Amino acid sequence: MATVFSKPKALTDAPLHYCPGCTHGIIHRLVAEAIDDLGILGKTVGVAPVGCAVMAYDYFSCDMVEAAHGRAPAVATGLKRAMPDRIIFTYQGDGDLASIGMAETVHAATRNENITVIFVNNAIYGMTGGQMAPTSLPGQVTQTSPYGRDVKTVGYPIRVCELLSALDAPEYIERVAVNNVKNVLNAKRAIKKAFQNQIEGKGFSLIEVVSSCPTNWGMTPQKALDWVESDMIPYYPLGVYRDKSAKEGKE
Repeated sequence: MATVFSKPKALTDAPLHYCPGCTHGIIHRLVAEAIDDLGILGKTVGVAPVGCAVMAYDYFSCDMVEAAHGRAPAVATGLKRAMPDRIIFTYQGDGDLASIGMAETVHAATRNENITVIFVNNAIYGMTGGQMAPTSLPGQVTQTSPYGRDVKTVGYPIRVCELLSALDAPEYIERVAVNNVKNVLNAKRAIKKAFQNQIEGKGFSLIEVVSSCPTNWGMTPQKALDWVESDMIPYYPLGVYRDKSAKEGKE
């Protein structure tokens, strides 16, 4: 019997610790499939964050380095400069990347460091109990905003793709989602392209993945996916925000 579906080589056999319905597992697989498809497993180094994906080193079979909270782009920069022949990626949540790690993210992008950043945006701090994140929506109820996010006192959510696309240097910035089959397939294409850009030495690529957190949102997995479609994507529109190579090709 022919095998039509199997585990990517870039994933280990370790059972995932994520909550039921969490889309981290889908995103892990897409990253692993991209690594397999490009044949770069033996030369890839991942940088794990602090957050729900803190144990990514157990799940990816490539070399992994643990970074302090928010510092993954800085660690990735050091790894890439010390080992320019390696493929370096970070895997970060919204609290890690867009809060404590915002400076590292912006400066790695404006230097056009030749790294790949996978940014998981589920609009909440997941690992630490569901506090309001930089990406929590206006009016969103969290553990630290029980009456909903009040933009008058805490400001508006940060749209990372829009922010970074205002910089001159970054090579490629795209926002995708994993709430349905069509979006999952598109997310795989984007993630693979981000790795391919690094292989070709083009510079900084960031893929923002709009994802769900059923546990901390207080929803069933299906309702969480529906909420991604009805609430998150309208606030965080999907699409390519920067693709320097494509732009140059049209000129």
